[in-house]
Amino acid sequence: MSPGAAEPGTSAAWHRLDRRTVVASALVTAGVAAGAAVPTVLGLSGRLGPGAAVAWVVAGAVLLIGSAATGDYIRWRRTRYRVGPDRVELHTGLFLVKKRSLARERIRSVDLTAHPLQRVLGLVTVRIGTGEHSGHDSTLELDPVTRPEAERLRRALLERTAAGTPGPHREGLLAALDPRWIRYAPVSFVAPALGGAAAGAVMQVSDWFGAQSQVIHWIGDRFRDTSITVMILSLALAATAAGVVGALGLWVEMWWNYRLEREPGGTLLVRRGLLTSRSVSIEERRLRGVDLVEPLGVRAFGGARVDAITTGLAKDEEERHGDHNTLLPPAPRPVADAVAADVLREAVSPTGAALTAHPKAALGRRLRRALWAVGLPVAVLAVLGAVLTPVLLRVALGLAVVGLPVGVLLARDAYRGLGHAVSGGYLVVRSGTVRRSTAALERSGIIGWTVRRSYFQRRAGVLSVTATTAAGSGAYTAYDTDASEGLDFAARAVPGLLEPFLERVPPTP
Repeated sequence: MSPGAAEPGTSAAWHRLDRRTVVASALVTAGVAAGAAVPTVLGLSGRLGPGAAVAWVVAGAVLLIGSAATGDYIRWRRTRYRVGPDRVELHTGLFLVKKRSLARERIRSVDLTAHPLQRVLGLVTVRIGTGEHSGHDSTLELDPVTRPEAERLRRALLERTAAGTPGPHREGLLAALDPRWIRYAPVSFVAPALGGAAAGAVMQVSDWFGAQSQVIHWIGDRFRDTSITVMILSLALAATAAGVVGALGLWVEMWWNYRLEREPGGTLLVRRGLLTSRSVSIEERRLRGVDLVEPLGVRAFGGARVDAITTGLAKDEEERHGDHNTLLPPAPRPVADAVAADVLREAVSPTGAALTAHPKAALGRRLRRALWAVGLPVAVLAVLGAVLTPVLLRVALGLAVVGLPVGVLLARDAYRGLGHAVSGGYLVVRSGTVRRSTAALERSGIIGWTVRRSYFQRRAGVLSVTATTAAGSGAYTAYDTDASEGLDFAARAVPGLLEPFLERVPPTP
């Protein structure tokens, strides 16, 4: 049977992946070989001589590239797929043939990704997922197909929502990239992480070439006439500058060409990426709300991002830690609220609703945690300093002087961030300081409640109520609410779900 022919009794034809995958595989392997060629030649030249070293490296590169191209050619020859009226099927393998299929009604996402080489060749990797927690069995990957074929598959597999979703809304473009949003990249947590990674990379690479001690001595020579404090601050500043540059570059790569669109039939489509393009589809019928996220640095500059609270999105290990649920990158808070309202088909976003404040006991709990978080290491360092060296005493003093005020400020900020409300058809909970989250969850999507009250919470007269749902993180909590107010909030949010477990206390006359 030819790859494009339909089997008897079926209405769908079998298709192959694009044959240019062999070219892409060969070019990628050639790039890896070229990157490894120079240090390999240098390493072999001392024993074999320059000419022999180059000959061996070229022969090895040819063998490596040929093996990769042959393997990918076999994969291409032995892989076929088809989209039938009820199922999507994928057959692959040479000695061990794998036959996998997904029922079309279970498909929740069709995501398109293309790295730079694929974009040059006009190819796309298609990931068809069910959003279940069963690992790779919940996804089918077609790597690669042409971009027109990928768009055809995406539309065909999500066309069952053609009836659309009722409610006030606008279709087409909901948001597009504003280059001024790049100002939020340097104040994200990515910048210090990349700065530390850059410093670690310098030391690791120098160790590979046996030059780590020379790097350390070179740095020492630059700061020979300065104090240790100045040296530490200067190196920290250099690492921060490297992190800022890296954060800017990462932001451009991730969010350039960003567009958020609503397609006819009720599908939200997020497109983004400079070198590697990405396209993520989210069915609105699976959307259960939005999460307005404000990391500390971004919030200090009046920004926020919008994440989708949805079922059936990015549950496998390869995608779990990605940004597949992000609808809007860090942007000014009014823009984030407007996009959240458009996504939810509401006139005003519930994330901006007035929230009920939590009792002062919640502030006391956060202050005590901050004191423990700073006081315990200070005490340990002080004891070690008294026993071992006075240097640790100075470190303990510095940690106390800096850590205690910062801990108190963060504790008070965390308390001010607490809040909960019922806004129309949504439950809204807010918490966090380093990462503040305001989640607006559809009340109809709540499937249960968890009420937690520890010994210390009972003494403080507070409790935490958690709404459980099949979407997003699966649980959204109002922390340290007043005991009676928290239970009443849960009862009002989903009438009838918690009442059988409540006993109403009549007001005291």
